[in-house]
Amino acid sequence: MTAERFPLARLLALVVPGALLGGALVSQYVGGLYPCELCWFQRYPHVVALVLAVLAFVLPGRGTQRLLVALAGVAVLVSGLIGVFHAGVEYHWWQGFTECTSTMTGPVTIESIMKAPIVRCDVAQWTLGGISLAGFNAVFSIGGAIAIFWALRRK
Repeated sequence: MTAERFPLARLLALVVPGALLGGALVSQYVGGLYPCELCWFQRYPHVVALVLAVLAFVLPGRGTQRLLVALAGVAVLVSGLIGVFHAGVEYHWWQGFTECTSTMTGPVTIESIMKAPIVRCDVAQWTLGGISLAGFNAVFSIGGAIAIFWALRRK
């Protein structure tokens, strides 16, 4: 393993899930795109990857750090695979196991239930060039995981 590759892998393991999770949060809180249940499922592996990547920067031992970066790469890949599944549900290639999520907060009353918007997993809220946010997550997560694994490989 060259000296340059491991720091790159460690940096990618931090930046890729951080950027994708950050983009999801900006879409939600600035863009008003509420996440459906499958969107949430895509976020959880990114959180795990971020924790693992941070630990790879602070824990001693190159072997430990390498293992943490590899596990972070696996978590990023898992998010990408969930993104593939979610995109397939949005494009109606297959049926999802869940169809909607409420954005309701606060006390639960009949009125609040009736007024809460429902976010469906099988309807893309936003697309660019026909690719939904789930599709972009799939592309960037799988690509990011491949980059992390490439940077970890030995020469």
